[in-house]
Parts: sequence; C-alpha cells; structure tokens
Amino acid sequence: MADRAQYEELMRQLSAIGSVRRELGRILPGGCSSVAATVLALLGHDGDMRIGRLAELLAVDMSVTSRHVAHLAARGWIDRSPDPADRRSRILRLTPEGRAMLTELSAHTARTLARRLSGWSDEDVRRLTCLMARLRESFEDPWTGREPWAEQPPGTAQDPGAGPSDERPPRTPAVTT
Repeated sequence: MADRAQYEELMRQLSAIGSVRRELGRILPGGCSSVAATVLALLGHDGDMRIGRLAELLAVDMSVTSRHVAHLAARGWIDRSPDPADRRSRILRLTPEGRAMLTELSAHTARTLARRLSGWSDEDVRRLTCLMARLRESFEDPWTGREPWAEQPPGTAQDPGAGPSDERPPRTPAVTT
C-alpha cells in the first residue's frame, strides 16, 4: 500500500490535470465551449435522454443544465422533443449538426492529444488510459462500500499493464473537457 507522501503527490498531480483539461477546453473549434462539448459527448455516448438525466451526469443543478441545453438548441446541435411517456418532459437528442460538431470535436481533441503526447510510447498512452479508467472506477459507487475494481468480469485484468487482450475500453466520452 502506498504511503501518505505518495497519496499527497497523487493529489498534486490530480490537481494539475485540471490545467490540462482547461487547456483542452480553451482550444476547442467552432466556438464550442467545454461544457457544450461535454453535453454533446454525453449525448453521443449515452444516446437520447431526459434533461434530468443529463443534469445527473453533469453533476449540476437542473437550472444550469437547462441553460446549457437552451444554448445548444439555439446553435442547432441538439433537439428537444416531447417525451412520449410524459409530455411534460423533453427528450434531448443530437441533431445531424450536433453529430457533425461532435465528430469535429473528437477529431480535434485526438489530434491535440496525439501532438502533445507524441514523445510517449503507445504502451505509455495505453497504460495511462487504463490507470485513469481504474481510478475513476474506484470512485463510481461510494454508497455500496464495494470496491468496483475488485469485481472484474472473468477474463479481465486488475493490472492495467497486463496486456492488450485484457484491457477494457474507457467509458468516458471522447470529448470531455
């Protein structure tokens, strides 16, 4: 088990990741904000959803989410249609323009990361991705007291350096800044 100094250094490094995310958000194309990119990525990854579900995924208040949704709808990137199960609710979905913007954002982010990590080996990039996914999974279910990483499906590795056949793809949308 790591000692306190290692966890303190980990906290410093996690704080520094915020600056990487902010930099990626500052250089988004098409006048797209980092929040707009996140909403587009969530809808692209998780599919159509109610605004309440989007607010949960964003971990922000419903009024904040409503403002973001209104902005994206005004740009023509998402559509808000009545929910057939409850006409008071709206279902959010990407429009063709929204899908095109998401494709552009994903390509732009991938190019930026490829450029910034050009000195890294493929193995280093893969290990970082696996370790970040593992870290995130460790925080996904704080209420049950279970260790999410310990509950692996058969045939998956707990060691992120185990090898390509054992790795699991990250579940985070590609453009989350």
